[in-house]
Amino acid sequence: MTVLLREAIGDRLRHARTNQRRTLRDISRAAKVSLGYLSEVERGQKEASSELLASICEALELPLSELLHKVAADVSALDKVEETLEGSERGGAKAKPVETASAERGFEGGRPVPEVIGNDLADLRLSPPRMSTTLRTTITTPELAAIVAA
Repeated sequence: MTVLLREAIGDRLRHARTNQRRTLRDISRAAKVSLGYLSEVERGQKEASSELLASICEALELPLSELLHKVAADVSALDKVEETLEGSERGGAKAKPVETASAERGFEGGRPVPEVIGNDLADLRLSPPRMSTTLRTTITTPELAAIVAA
């Protein structure tokens, strides 16, 4: 399953906002975008125009080029993960689960993917037996879910 660009962009926008500990209302006012629409963009339900993205990025003090670079890296990492999963289904090399998974570290039952971790992908996790390509980010300990965020 391929991740949609609007979902990857929305995930990165939410990640930037929550890392700054800012609310949707704060960003929607600064970007002059309705609160509901901004929420839908963050959840990947609406495709944001370039003007809207520029306005949101300005409100977040995040260069648009940096947002797009990180989104491209996320999509690329997901492609590599999917290739690894497809290879293991065909009898190729399987990723080895890590025994130290715990709720405190935010990936109970999951496993890190050593082949693609690095370069802003510290929170990339797979949940057995298949990975969901849904992007999710939090600034607190995430709930049990497949998490791809950086």
